[in-house]
Amino acid sequence: MVTPPQFRSAVEEAVDRRPNLAVHGRKKRRGKPRVCKNKKQAETQRMTHITVERNRRKQMNEHLAVLRSLMPESYIQRGDQASIVGGAIEFVKELEHLLQTLEAQKIRLLQQVRPAAANEETANSKLTSAPFAQFFTYPQYTLSQIPNKYTSKTHASMADIEVTLVETHANLRILSRKGHCRLLSKLVAGFQSLYLSILHLNVTTMDPLVLYSISAKVEEGCLLRSVEDIAGAVHHVLRIIEGDATALC
Repeated sequence: MVTPPQFRSAVEEAVDRRPNLAVHGRKKRRGKPRVCKNKKQAETQRMTHITVERNRRKQMNEHLAVLRSLMPESYIQRGDQASIVGGAIEFVKELEHLLQTLEAQKIRLLQQVRPAAANEETANSKLTSAPFAQFFTYPQYTLSQIPNKYTSKTHASMADIEVTLVETHANLRILSRKGHCRLLSKLVAGFQSLYLSILHLNVTTMDPLVLYSISAKVEEGCLLRSVEDIAGAVHHVLRIIEGDATALC
């Protein structure tokens, strides 16, 4: 049967219209309006953020002003934040060294006033373990003469070694017996071989002990990732130095 031209054109028009309807439907789904934040709420959040940031900056400036007032002017090169913080670091390190020096002087005075009779041996044993003890909290290694002083995780060692680590900055305290004259230079070389750049170094001596307070930066290429790694590596360096000194003797 032959389809009339009018009917055929109507059918073809309906078929041609289907994909257009599908595309139109997809466009409607894609163009679905998003839920927008209320303008008043967005403005309130923006103003809150601005207020919090303003208060933070105000508090920071107040703290920096107080910090600057507590330091001698010689420690502050400029008035910017970096100079104030850098000067504070230097000042704290100087105070730490002064405190350690005064501790050594106090112990020397106690040695002089102690009776040198029957209690001499007991006094000497106390003096070899007590010096600079307050500068250590949880050392990774400790001298074998004071095994119960710290936690059970502490290793008996030829020196007290304590490491703290904040991001790429490490603070170390090393208390050991006085060695040969080149101990310090070899220790510095050992740090360099470990990719630890020494930023500050204080040395306090009280026979027969010497205390090293070191601030170091962990450089790129350093394989030491934790305080245990750094303490173990430093302990190994001290072992090598001690072995070399024994061989020379």
